Amino acid sequence: MSVTFCGHGSEIYDNNIRNILMQEIEKAVNSGENEFLFGGYGNFDMLAAHVVKDIKNSYPQIRLILVIPYLSMSFDADIYDESVYPPLEKVPRKLAIIKRNEWMIDKSNTVIAFVKHNWGGAAMTMEYAVKKKKNVINIIKNLKNP
Repeated sequence: MSVTFCGHGSEIYDNNIRNILMQEIEKAVNSGENEFLFGGYGNFDMLAAHVVKDIKNSYPQIRLILVIPYLSMSFDADIYDESVYPPLEKVPRKLAIIKRNEWMIDKSNTVIAFVKHNWGGAAMTMEYAVKKKKNVINIIKNLKNP
């Protein structure tokens, strides 16, 4: 069972977000989720990856998986347990991230989001998850002053 993350790239506010993320990730792990899929772009993805990496000390069975949209992508391999490249060979480069995000949603049961407004890639990804009837947790709703 997998969890995907989606969020705005630059809108990270304070440590309260880290605490909320940690609570939601621990709930997911305690519900049987053991794979965490990351796109590897933006501040929210990096924060989520670091939180999952920290939690992995208490739950060694969980896996951090980077899902790359391009074969030429470079990334910090130290934080992830593995990387995968979905079947995107025939997808035009300008659509690769969108199709990668959809692939991640299709593979997941739960989506933990940090989506404040209804435009951009994160909002589109969350909308796709809702359409696919995934368990979507938008942590922005837990903040007092988003």
